[in-house]
Formats: sequence, C-alpha cells, structure tokens
Amino acid sequence: MPFHRQWPAKPDVVLEGGNVARSPNGSTFDTPYAFQLLTAKAPINDGRLLTVTCATSAATARGTHLAASILADYPSLWPETVRALVVHSAEWTPAMRARFDAERTRQGRVALLRRYGMGVPDLSRATRSAADALTLIAEDTLRPFDGNGKTREMNLHDLPWPTDVLNELGGARVRLRITLSYFVDPNPARRGWQRRYRYASHGLRFDVRRPTESSDDFRKRINQRALAEEENRSTTHSDAAEWYFGPEQRVAGSLHTDIWHGTAADLAKRGAIAVFPVSGWWKERPDRDRSGTGTRYSLIVSIETPGQEVDIWTPVATEAGIPIVIET
Repeated sequence: MPFHRQWPAKPDVVLEGGNVARSPNGSTFDTPYAFQLLTAKAPINDGRLLTVTCATSAATARGTHLAASILADYPSLWPETVRALVVHSAEWTPAMRARFDAERTRQGRVALLRRYGMGVPDLSRATRSAADALTLIAEDTLRPFDGNGKTREMNLHDLPWPTDVLNELGGARVRLRITLSYFVDPNPARRGWQRRYRYASHGLRFDVRRPTESSDDFRKRINQRALAEEENRSTTHSDAAEWYFGPEQRVAGSLHTDIWHGTAADLAKRGAIAVFPVSGWWKERPDRDRSGTGTRYSLIVSIETPGQEVDIWTPVATEAGIPIVIET
C-alpha cells in the first residue's frame, strides 16, 4: 500500500543489503550465505568470529557507518548536516537512472523517489569537493513564527559563487543540487497527515534567485510565496521546468532535495538562496510555539561542471578565506 503523497518520501537513500535467490519458476526464494554480507559474529560461542547479515540489518549498519565516518572527519557538524550530506552525496545507479530517464512526468519521478530515494550515498562525495565539483554548507537558525500565529522571519544566503568561471563557460550545461535538512517537533496529540500541517511543528522551504531578479525583487517574491503557502494557495514558478522534481513535489517531510540543470551563464546569476518557514502546529498553537528559541537547519549546495576542464573550487575557497594547500 503506497503512502499518502504528503508523507515524507522514504527511503532517503538505499544501501547494499545482500541478494535473494529465486527459483527458475519464481515460486520460491532463498537467502544463501554466498549472497549475503560478511560481518562480525556475537556472541562467539562456537569459535566462529564471522557470520553473514542481509536486508535492512545490513543496510542500516552501512548507513550508520557512513554517518559516523562523516562525523569523524568533521566532528563539529550538526546532526542536520550529517543527515543532509548522506542524502546529498547519493547518486542513482545506472539501472535506477534508466528508470528515472524513462519517466516523463514529475509524478512518475516522485513515485520512483519513494522506491530508490536519491540513490546510493558515497563517503568521498559527502566529505570532499573536487576541482570540478563545489559543495557549500550553511548551518543556520531562524524563528518561524512570532507567537501570534504570523510568520516571523526568513534567511537569505548570499553565497560565495564562482561567477567568473561560470560566465566563462557560457552555454555549457551544469548541475546545481540543493538539500535542506531540519528536524520538526511532532504533535503527539494528533496522528497522520490528514491535514496539511497536523503532524509537524513547522516546515521550511528553499528557493533560488532567478537570473533577472535583484535582491529586493527576490525578497518580495519569497514573501509572496510564503504567504501563498500559508494560505494553501497554489503558486506559479517560472523556472519550475529546470528543476528535476520541482517546487511542488519536493516539499514532503523535513528533508528537501532537488537538482537544477541549466547553462553555466544562467547559474552564474543565481548565487542567493532563501530559506523561509511555512505553517505547522506551532502556528496553530501559539501557547506551545517554541519559535523564539530558533529552529536549526542545514543547507547544502553543490555545483558540478561535468566534462569541463575548469576549477570552480579555488575561486570560492579564496573568496571564503579558506587556506589552499599547495603540494610540493
């Protein structure tokens, strides 16, 4: 039975869990040891140090190891960021990608997202930026509501951006990927998602400045969009076609991720991202609203220039004041 579309899209990612053997006529299934994953054995009461594991037990262990490895490399990261990096680093396998490429509608892509998530995560992608792939991380807080049921504030991230390099690439195709991760306070008095904002204390959304927008125009548009979300009105998005899932499909749950495809020259003018709140039960229950303490979120942004012999990492590192190590 499929979950309602307002429930979070799960799984977020997929990891190896062994394989299943099927009989030639497809009537029986088995899990031979040779098809499973090797692991440590406990308790050791028969002299054997190793055994096998499979399915969700194996996948969960791999996911835990990945998250722990990220935190070991960067112990100061927030849990929201570690969670986001796991999902942000995931890529679809060729077989998964073939299924996504065959889908022509966003609804079909979202259905596959609920089967494969964002694909298989990778530790090196989660912790390293290559010369032709740049990853930016912003950890921040905002106060969603003012205690009287009204939206309180939004954050505008004016990011260090490889504008000159992107302009030089001109019409070359590039990829922008954004992941927004935060945790909500669940409402224990109500269950399910029969109403749009019944379960979560609040929601957050992200939006990217368009090439022709000034900062003031961008703020005005975000204010209008936040108001429309609050009143449950549909809005139009002039650049929606450039996003793989789109603003209307990526909003379930408390982790939102999407991929933008376009030209480098277009992306050069999009170096600002807004994060803003939408309604939740905190807004409906001002007496229990904890907005005043602030809600944390992690915003991860990556730019990829596949097939282009350019360095987009160094200009941003220089602008951000990150020391550059030169090997001799």
